[in-house]
Amino acid sequence: MLGCSMKTHNSDERLGLELSSNSAVPQRAELERVAATAAFTALITVGAYLSFPLPGSPVPVVVQNFFVIAAGMLLGPRHGVAAVVVYLVLGAVGFPVFSGGSGGVAHLVGPTGGYLFGYLPAVFAAGALVGRDAQAGLARVAAAAGLGFGLVYLCGVPVLMLVTGLGLGPALAVGFLPFLPGDILKAVAAVLLYRRVAPRLTRWSHG
Repeated sequence: MLGCSMKTHNSDERLGLELSSNSAVPQRAELERVAATAAFTALITVGAYLSFPLPGSPVPVVVQNFFVIAAGMLLGPRHGVAAVVVYLVLGAVGFPVFSGGSGGVAHLVGPTGGYLFGYLPAVFAAGALVGRDAQAGLARVAAAAGLGFGLVYLCGVPVLMLVTGLGLGPALAVGFLPFLPGDILKAVAAVLLYRRVAPRLTRWSHG
C-alpha cells in the first residue's frame, strides 16, 4: 500500500509539473507579444524621426509607414493595431513621436492627420490579409503590403484636401504621387522582411 501511495504521489507531482510547464508557455508567449508590440511602437517612432520635407508639399517623406505595415504583417492585426494606437496616443498627449520629433493634437487635425489615422486601417488590413500562415504565398504577402500602403493614402489624401482646400488633382500631386516610388520600394522591403522573419515567429505571431 505504501509503494502504491508513493507511486500515486510521484505521478501527481509529475502531472502538476507538466501542467505548470504548459501554462507557462502561453504566458511567456504573451509577454513576447507585448514586448514585440512595444518594440514596433518604438520603431514607428524612429521612422517618424527619419523624415524629409518635400518642397511644395505639407506632407514629409517618412520611413514610419514601412514599420506600420511591417507591424501588421508580423504581429497580426490585433497587436499591430495596438502598436499604432500607443504611438498615436503618445503623440496626441505631446510626446515628440511625430515627424521631425514633434507632438501634439495639432498633428492629428492638420494636413497629415489623415495619414496618421490611416495607419490604423492599414496595419489591421495588412495583418488580416496575411493571416496566421507564416508561410503565406508571395502574392498574398505582396497584396497585404500594397493594401496597407494604399489605405494610408485613401485616408490621408481626403483629409489633406479638407484641411488645405486643395482639389483632388493638386492633392494627389503633393500628397500621393511624389511618394509612390519610395513606397513601392518600402512595400518590397516589407515583403522581404516578412518572408525572412515570419517563420521564426510561428509560436505567437498573429495571436
